[in-house]
Amino acid sequence: MYRARDHVENQRWLAEIEEAADRLDLDTAARSRATDLFLSTVSEWDAPDERDADSRRAVVAASLYAGSLIEGDQRSQGAVADAVGVARLTIQQRWKQLLEEAGLEPPSW
Repeated sequence: MYRARDHVENQRWLAEIEEAADRLDLDTAARSRATDLFLSTVSEWDAPDERDADSRRAVVAASLYAGSLIEGDQRSQGAVADAVGVARLTIQQRWKQLLEEAGLEPPSW
């Protein structure tokens, strides 16, 4: 779970989720799930130095991919990576761990 303050502190990144979700034409449920995943796990991923932006952008991408997967509005890792501006490998390396951090069990396939 996350605090209201997390929402305020991460407005930039939440806006980035919405912009990428627009580019991906994600439905409302997938957007909402991505936002929840991001806010629930961003503190686990962030770094307090200059790499912070890259770290948070990776969480944005992983959240969008996982959120779309969970809600049945799935997009490919490549499409999400292009929409967010990260490498597909970034999503591939992070999305399962993101689900685990959020208390969800990733698929075994």
